[in-house]
Amino acid sequence: MRLVIARCSVDYAGKLSAHLPSATRLLLVKADGSVSIHADDRAYKPLNWMSPPCTLKVGDDGVWTVVNKAGEQLIITIEEVLHDSSHELGIDPGLIKDGVEAHLQELLADRMEVLGAGWTLIRREYMTAIGPVDILCRDAEGVTVAVELKRRGDIDGVEQLTRYLELLNRDPHLAPVRGVFAAQEIKPQARVLATDRGIGCVVLDYDAMRGIEDDKLRLF
Repeated sequence: MRLVIARCSVDYAGKLSAHLPSATRLLLVKADGSVSIHADDRAYKPLNWMSPPCTLKVGDDGVWTVVNKAGEQLIITIEEVLHDSSHELGIDPGLIKDGVEAHLQELLADRMEVLGAGWTLIRREYMTAIGPVDILCRDAEGVTVAVELKRRGDIDGVEQLTRYLELLNRDPHLAPVRGVFAAQEIKPQARVLATDRGIGCVVLDYDAMRGIEDDKLRLF
């Protein structure tokens, strides 16, 4: 990324015309070829920009000409350069959310009331012959419920819960056992499959469960 602080004027020629009179501004030239012009009082939004693919030509007279594939032009006339530096940022890993499944399980076990009034925890990580059920609990009527937790709920998660239910319902001390598929986001196909199998779906609001916002849990 190239950062240039300069006194400049800017003209845009395309479907519409725009002019920025002379002032001190920040010019950003990114590795993807985009060019944007920023003021110090507009938060993140640029005053003007050219999105890639585009080409930048710097003339000997200090005029930058940015042209996109449609032939539109962003013309930056540099009067004085106050700063000019380039930096290699590398590949950005993107936003990583902190709502991991293990933390969701811990939060839900401590706040069973988000599933319904009168719900109580039997055990976290209830072991079966094919693996642990995330949460085993009872609803207000005393019916045993197996809860499978995912960050993003897809068909595989519903299939996994179905297998757990088949085993749990063979235990006379637990049966009948019904299932709840809980996730921060449930894909439409997973919801259809769960409904067809009599499994309830719950969308969990991670921030609300941590007390950051009001509860917004929806039970379908």
